[in-house]
Amino acid sequence: MTAESDAMPRNIREEKPLGSRAPRFVQASRPLHMSWRVGIFLVGLAIVAGGIIMLPLPGPGWLVIFGGMAVWATEFVWAQHVLRWTKRKYREGTQWLKDRRAARKERKLAQRAERQSR
Repeated sequence: MTAESDAMPRNIREEKPLGSRAPRFVQASRPLHMSWRVGIFLVGLAIVAGGIIMLPLPGPGWLVIFGGMAVWATEFVWAQHVLRWTKRKYREGTQWLKDRRAARKERKLAQRAERQSR
C-alpha cells in the first residue's frame, strides 16, 4: 500500500470501482452482454418483487429487497450508487446508536457516582 492509500478512510479504500462485474468473455460480445444485463435485471426484479410482497406478509421483506438491489449492483451503476448510499446510512445509524448507548452509560455512571458521594 502507498502512503496515499493509507491516509484514505477505510470505507473509501475498500469500495470497488463502479461498473459491470460480468466475466470478460461476456463483456467482449455486445449481444451476449446485453442478454446478460437483461437476465440480471429480471433476476433482481423477481427478488425485489418477492421482497415487496413480503413487506406486509411474514418474512424478511427489507432484507430480500436489499438482496435484489445487490444482484442489480453486480451490473448496474445506479444500483451500485443506491447500495453504497444504503451501506453508508446503515453505518452512520449504527455509529449513532453506539454513541447514544455510550453517552447513556456515562450518564448512569455519573448518576451512580453522585448518589454514592451523598
